[in-house]
Amino acid sequence: MNMNMKKKTILTLLTAILLLIAGKANAAEPQLKTMKFGSEERSYWLYLPDNLQEGAPLVIMLHGYGGKAENYRPEMRAVADREGFALCIPQGEKDTKGKTGWIVGYPPQKDIKRDDARFIIALKKKLQKEYSLSKKNAFLTGMSNGGEMCYLMAFLHPDAFSAYAPIAGLTMQWIYKDYRPKKAVPLMEVHGTADRTSFWEGDPGNTGGWGEYISVPAAVGKWVSEARCTHEVTEELPLLKEDSHKVILHRYAGCDEAWKGGPEIQVRLYEVVGGKHSWALGDMDTCSAVWEFFSLYLR
Repeated sequence: MNMNMKKKTILTLLTAILLLIAGKANAAEPQLKTMKFGSEERSYWLYLPDNLQEGAPLVIMLHGYGGKAENYRPEMRAVADREGFALCIPQGEKDTKGKTGWIVGYPPQKDIKRDDARFIIALKKKLQKEYSLSKKNAFLTGMSNGGEMCYLMAFLHPDAFSAYAPIAGLTMQWIYKDYRPKKAVPLMEVHGTADRTSFWEGDPGNTGGWGEYISVPAAVGKWVSEARCTHEVTEELPLLKEDSHKVILHRYAGCDEAWKGGPEIQVRLYEVVGGKHSWALGDMDTCSAVWEFFSLYLR
């Protein structure tokens, strides 16, 4: 190899290394942010994929009871990269037991007046304005206590988000009894039938200590009724792995329109047969399923 060829080879290698370093430096990472809400300083993690377009959708994702927002469900970041939406994971505050979460009426939250619903709406509006995100395409998902918050938001503020996706979430009995939904909303739920934290069959006697709550089929059925769906279509999803639980998708259709001239409302229940308290990632591609559902309601 002559001297010129050696120089060209070295230059090519250096260029490749510099491009690799630049790529790593420019790669998107979640950023810890804070915002003032009333007298509180609230925090959240924000993930903006590289080359995010102006007017991109926003997904807000809520962690479970005792959880933290940092590095929560990184699988959803991969979906955000692929589909081009902003992802925000707010941090829940502590209750009287010192557990972080969202105020939905658990016994340790009884005397706490914090309005997490208003905080989530304020956070959504702040992000939409600061990062030029779509004002129409915002969606809410969350697991367990975060799922309960999704249900509460759907009851109290159905127009705040275009669709809701609680995962292993519950409808507390007080919400079901005290509030009538202001309108129907697109909603999907993923829930294991062997979940012994958030019982599939409900807990009217508060044996689990979370307070009374209704069964998962009744919780989803409430939104089926509100949307005036006319029929149910069921299908068994292909097994993700040999040892995965069977997943039965209950799809409720023939419903009212989500908005004038828009697609009809769908309500979905992914029944994970024998599944426990989780995102069911070993049984289905839950994060992709959530976005596929949300994407039906993009405007």
